[in-house]
Amino acid sequence: MTTPANRRSRNITEGVARAPNRSMYYAMGYQETDFGKPMIGVANGHSTITPCNSGLQRLADAAVAELKASGANPQVFGVPTISDGMAMGTEGMKYSLVSREVIADCVETCVGGQWMDGVLVIGGCDKNMPGGMMGILRANVPAVYVYGGTILPGKYKGQDLNIVSVFEAVGQFSAGKMSEEDFCQIERRAIPGSGSCGGMYTANTMSSAFEALGMSLPYSSTEANVEDPIVERTRAAARTLVAAVQADLKPRDIVTRNSIENAVAVIMATGGSTNAVLHFLAIAHAAGVPWSIDDFERMRKKVPVLCDLKPSGRYLAVDLHRAGGIPAVMKVLLDAGLLHGDCITVTGKTVAQNLAAIFEDRPPLRKDQDVIRPITEPMYAEGHLAILKGNLSPEGSVAKITGLKNPVITGPARVFDDEQSALAAIMEGKIKPGDVMVLRYLGPKGAPGMPEMLAPTSALIGQGLGESVGLVTDGRFSGGTWGMVVGHVAPEASAGGLIALVHEGDNITIDAHRLLLQLNVPADEITRRRAAWKAPAPRYTRGVLAKFARNATSASRGAVLDGE
Repeated sequence: MTTPANRRSRNITEGVARAPNRSMYYAMGYQETDFGKPMIGVANGHSTITPCNSGLQRLADAAVAELKASGANPQVFGVPTISDGMAMGTEGMKYSLVSREVIADCVETCVGGQWMDGVLVIGGCDKNMPGGMMGILRANVPAVYVYGGTILPGKYKGQDLNIVSVFEAVGQFSAGKMSEEDFCQIERRAIPGSGSCGGMYTANTMSSAFEALGMSLPYSSTEANVEDPIVERTRAAARTLVAAVQADLKPRDIVTRNSIENAVAVIMATGGSTNAVLHFLAIAHAAGVPWSIDDFERMRKKVPVLCDLKPSGRYLAVDLHRAGGIPAVMKVLLDAGLLHGDCITVTGKTVAQNLAAIFEDRPPLRKDQDVIRPITEPMYAEGHLAILKGNLSPEGSVAKITGLKNPVITGPARVFDDEQSALAAIMEGKIKPGDVMVLRYLGPKGAPGMPEMLAPTSALIGQGLGESVGLVTDGRFSGGTWGMVVGHVAPEASAGGLIALVHEGDNITIDAHRLLLQLNVPADEITRRRAAWKAPAPRYTRGVLAKFARNATSASRGAVLDGE
């Protein structure tokens, strides 16, 4: 049998001069026997930029030690991160989605350039997950994703806190509904240590989806970063990867249309982030799997929301973990015929086999928890990520409709060409119940980088306007966002989408029941406006933001840079 290590040896000896190649390895302490071992990349997302990633080094160290003990040669390289929570509402937020592509490029480049036999990717903050997975799928050598873990809740006055608590407190404080002392205490106490943001926001959504996808180990997606079991889980992931290398089990063997359906089913069941739509379009593209924005709507109609999780519910990811974690959710879905149990996973076993081993002698749902509902008593009968279309979004847009009493509004447009002026209008009390805010020129090309609108949406929630004011944007939302909001509007304003032609006071309808996003303006008036519209000049002409703006596809196709 030709092993990956044998292929490496043949490449070194036949393709180029042997001595210079081996000399580089000898300089790092390699011995002659090492050249028969698989070379395993460890993409380490550790950094002190953000608490999401500040606790990853001990996981990388554990992975390296276990890879060596398992007969492999670990090769550590770094990948960058951008803290969405820190960048939110600033110019830095434009780099967030860009970092997804940079991370993917880093993984693909190092694995391909160094001819690695496998790769273990360790990440924390939101874009670490899709970026790492896209790089894994492009490289297509045996791989496993290790999530760095979620954060524990902060505490104040007997209440659990998380990052969204701070953004919502801004709105409450500005509206005179919170004291300065309470505001300052929430700011100081919301983030108690390392780990990714605690609700079913983007990081935990993507980690949960990767577990369902089969690219991470069972139970690995909802553990707390600061708790010790995550270290042993990382060691187990390293051992699993070595076995996958020996079996030549590649990511594109695992990531199929059916396994993506499994991932999206779990996203719907857990009430996950709107960003999952954008990221799984990109992941499917990297895997070469046919998948469209309409597939999310197809899945939404058949998968109920089973978990009572923030931002619209009560609990955090650590509560989900203690209640049984993603395996419990998957077992409920599998038993209801809503998962493909025959999909292979990185363990070498199928989804059904993994779950059968876990729940061999016990039911998936414990009686002492109410985080995960039975399939017969869901939070909502259908999924929460609705794909809205209409003349404002013929390619589709994404609405998160959980937690709303009535996801329908028709009202006058309040138009803003940037996030900062929109936030200022909210804080100054200029936005009233019944208004529909339109935030545009914030798409992949227009911003560029499609920033998240957590600051204005949280300010609306904090001021008590979350269900009475609509917000429509060609930008994105944080996983912590909820309310009468519609994002990912495509085509975007900078590409000449109809959102660019909305005028102050125009009548707009958001109707999640009818899956409709509509500008109620006569067709001849729209034609007149379109004839007068001119595309704005690029905001950046050099550097990474300019490259992203030139190359990014529509949000309806994942905003990828290598699309046709």
